[in-house]
Amino acid sequence: MGVKGFVEGGIASIIAGCSTHPLDLIKVRMQLQGEASASASVQTTQTLRPALAFPPPNNTTNAHVPVAPRVGPVAVGVRIVQQEGVAALFSGISATVLRQTLYSTTRMGLYDMLKKKWTDPNTKNMPLGKKIVAGLIAGGIGAAVGNPADVAMVRMQADGRLPAAQRRNYKSVVDAITQMSKNEGVTSLWRGSSLTVNRAMLVTASQLASYDEFKEMILGKGLMKDGLGIHVTASFAAGFVAAVVTNPVDVIKTRVMNMKVEPGAAPPYNGALDCAMKTIKAEGPMALYKGFIPTISRQGPFTIVLFVTLEQVRKLLKDF
Repeated sequence: MGVKGFVEGGIASIIAGCSTHPLDLIKVRMQLQGEASASASVQTTQTLRPALAFPPPNNTTNAHVPVAPRVGPVAVGVRIVQQEGVAALFSGISATVLRQTLYSTTRMGLYDMLKKKWTDPNTKNMPLGKKIVAGLIAGGIGAAVGNPADVAMVRMQADGRLPAAQRRNYKSVVDAITQMSKNEGVTSLWRGSSLTVNRAMLVTASQLASYDEFKEMILGKGLMKDGLGIHVTASFAAGFVAAVVTNPVDVIKTRVMNMKVEPGAAPPYNGALDCAMKTIKAEGPMALYKGFIPTISRQGPFTIVLFVTLEQVRKLLKDF
């Protein structure tokens, strides 16, 4: 009951993560759009305005902070290919493999264990509330295990947007983790871990629980028979739910993990709440949904590949 669920979930997660990596990279780049103007805006004031304060007059310094034009996912992808080459779309893929091996294998395996333990033996059903709780527990533990790989992945994906002189130029996920530990301390590997845990809990609870719920609902109403069609339908619906729920946390997580802390200088953000407030102040509340189109574009295919692969792997390993 234990090891099999981890193996099945790990194989499916690695395949899904690698196949949708370019979409994830585009999402990260879009989430970082406007961050420079946010930093410039913060530097012009000594204190942060309260969240409900009126906007500053047009003649204040903040009004003159230049705002970079925002572009869509297709334009971001084309720009990456033109400026950095096709291979740049797979920047940080070694970190993705490690992240899926640590984070997704753990969360998928734990969720499977809890699901089997909490499923009613008579009805063979598990209440939605218990599915959500199982997802929250599994996602939180998985995120804590996989956070170093997550930080490395975000940095490697974002590196190409920096000027050549400021790039970190990590050679691999091992090199990224080694350099972070050496230059910024071991604790830097868990930078943004609270956000990673919160996001992972929301992703796992919304993604896995909603997949099971949609699948059971479709089967229960006799709309479709168990097979590829229902797996694709339920997984796409689950991916949409997960994208809507987690995008704001994902934006803040990306920015906190990617921030560059210079020795002796104050960090750009003093935690998740500070990052959220500065982002909203400089770019507006909808900045928390930056990268939503590539998020759903990635979350949909990722979830479909994840669960379709998972169902096939389960069939292959059913006799083990």
